[in-house]
Amino acid sequence: RIVSKMSLSTTSSSNTGDDNNNNSNNDKKKPGVATLEELTSFVEAAGDKLLVVDVRNPDASVEPGDQKSLAVAGLPSSEDRPRAVHLIWDRTSNTMPLPSSTMYDYDTPIVTHCGGGGRGQKAKEFLEKAGYKNVINGGGPKEKELWAVYGDK
Repeated sequence: RIVSKMSLSTTSSSNTGDDNNNNSNNDKKKPGVATLEELTSFVEAAGDKLLVVDVRNPDASVEPGDQKSLAVAGLPSSEDRPRAVHLIWDRTSNTMPLPSSTMYDYDTPIVTHCGGGGRGQKAKEFLEKAGYKNVINGGGPKEKELWAVYGDK
């Protein structure tokens, strides 16, 4: 999958805590994570145009907590999660690569996610700052009800 790099920094006021301290209970969701109803409507309306952006980092020395969610749901591949791309959120620079401009435009419906929604929200805000207009934070595998809506995409 092709991605382009862009150095936009974001100064989000959303939760900066570790994504992996989240429970699956709806009342414990990270700030900015969509409701089940919002996410279901978004994914249904997007249809085949949906892009899922997985911002988790498989490097345990950088993001040790991601190992738990990676054990539940692996990184995207053409066989597993074909509508998903892996674009790592970098906590140090508060940036990430952008989706390929040759494959996706600024109106592409995008679901961002990490393990539980903290970096997913940062990624959502980053993409919106970069000009993407149709982005929602899907939380991640820890939000089991939400994950069931888009986790296999």
